[in-house]
Amino acid sequence: MKVILRSDIDGLGKRGDIVDVADGYGRNYLLPRGLAFTATAGAVDQAARMRRARDLRHAKDREAAQTVATTLVPKVITISAKAGREGRLFGSITLNDVVDAVREQTGVELERRQLDADPIKSLGQHVITAKLHSDVAFPITVDVVAV
Repeated sequence: MKVILRSDIDGLGKRGDIVDVADGYGRNYLLPRGLAFTATAGAVDQAARMRRARDLRHAKDREAAQTVATTLVPKVITISAKAGREGRLFGSITLNDVVDAVREQTGVELERRQLDADPIKSLGQHVITAKLHSDVAFPITVDVVAV
């Protein structure tokens, strides 16, 4: 059975894709939940428009992510925290703390889920990977200093 996807489905395809699925999967799961509709001649044209809109949105999002990356890569984000004599922090610097510091120091709005790192537990410079788009990942340098 050929169907056109109305939304992104992991392992199957993205919105607007025409995919061939088992009859039961399409009839009992995809169609009743509104995740897809049958691929008729008129619907194929609609799917092409959906794909074009998706591609334009994807390109615009990638361009915005590249702009944020060029802003943040050369900057060093400084966070101050209480620390012991050996450089270990009392507590840790979480991703929420990093997001707040980036917003205060650069004005760039990030979300915690866009960052990939463990909590920071020591003084010094640390590198956190930010992934704003599927094609755009870049490092953010965080310098943790003692209060």
